[in-house]
Amino acid sequence: MKRLFPTLCSRARTSLGSRARTSLGSRARTLGLASVLALSALVAAPLAIAQGTVRPEVGKPLQQAGELLRAGKAKEALAKVREAEAVAGITAAERQTIDGMKAAAAQRAGDMATAIQALEAMAGRASGAQLGTYAEQIASAYAQQRNNAKATEWLQKAVAAGNNSPAVRQLQQYLQSTSGDYAAIARDAAAAVAAAEGAGRRPDEGELLRLADAQQKTGATAGYVNTLEKLLLNYPKKDYWSAFLGRLPRKSGFSPRYELDVMRLRLATGTLTKTEEFMEMAQLALQAGLPFEAKRIVEQGYKAGALGTGPEAARHQRLRDLADKQAAEAPANLPRQAAEAAAEKEGDGLVKVGYAMVSAGDVDKGLALIQQGIAKGALKRPDEARLRLGMAQMQSPRTRAQAAQTLRSVKGSDGAADIARLWTIAPQ
Repeated sequence: MKRLFPTLCSRARTSLGSRARTSLGSRARTLGLASVLALSALVAAPLAIAQGTVRPEVGKPLQQAGELLRAGKAKEALAKVREAEAVAGITAAERQTIDGMKAAAAQRAGDMATAIQALEAMAGRASGAQLGTYAEQIASAYAQQRNNAKATEWLQKAVAAGNNSPAVRQLQQYLQSTSGDYAAIARDAAAAVAAAEGAGRRPDEGELLRLADAQQKTGATAGYVNTLEKLLLNYPKKDYWSAFLGRLPRKSGFSPRYELDVMRLRLATGTLTKTEEFMEMAQLALQAGLPFEAKRIVEQGYKAGALGTGPEAARHQRLRDLADKQAAEAPANLPRQAAEAAAEKEGDGLVKVGYAMVSAGDVDKGLALIQQGIAKGALKRPDEARLRLGMAQMQSPRTRAQAAQTLRSVKGSDGAADIARLWTIAPQ
């Protein structure tokens, strides 16, 4: 995103990357031990005592530790756990209960090393699904210590034990993002997106953001643009519009003929805001023989405060006067242009005049001319003609329902199909 709309594109690019990293970071912060361990530890001691598997001299300080944890006094709770641990002749059942409470209290107290030591002891006595749960918790604890190598090691043990929970996948994503292994991130995110699409589901926005960010980091430009489009089609947010429309004119094979179309989409999506952009768009509309559209663009620029102020205000007014003058002359010129186009062998002229009439507000007559031009055939650019037909159909309540079908029929690789596809999701 280095040309055309550099400021907007740079802002959108930064936003996409930060959205991906924020999404991963917020998920990682939810992977702490407290919610899982505290609940299990708070009920472990009373349950063990009730079942007679923990002696009272061990169970009493553990119960007190649980009460202190509920009161938010983690350091005091950890001290009570150590008191229970100091009792002579600790049994296997008592050791399990002690370690569970120790891990919870230590984590709450910020003593992650002690929490990990207790968890690893529990994992050493576990197997199957229980081992998978402990391994996930240990991986999370190491991740909080920024020890990604150990976190990854224990995460692999969790997966090997059959733990493929959403929390495990989220932690995998977080570790990949902090390791800088963007090739792995792209591979895993692409697989998740493909799986959702294959199942007929909308891909997760976070997965698409991860994929876009990783593709950008690895220089996979074509894949990045494709992912941007998926983000836009599934989650048509302003940032995604800005990023994709900034990239679109530089897509391979994209024709400069559609520069005005790109700006139309930017105007419709609120991503065209600068004075020079309103000026350029109005001038392009005048060059295309669309003075009524140019007039509307100028008026929107004035209404937005982008035109009519500053040292260039007189220049803005001259453009306004020119648009007003050509718009006033158009009603007398359009019938003559339509007659000349009807006499031509090709239908392109009728399509052009018809769209100018639509732009002038005479939608039904303009639509009829566009359809006549398409029916005449011998079109130089038939896909562009269908694009104009679909855009014209959007302007009339009578034909609006047909517009999406027409736009979806636009093919080709010169940009017409891209513009048509975007109009099916753009704000109307």
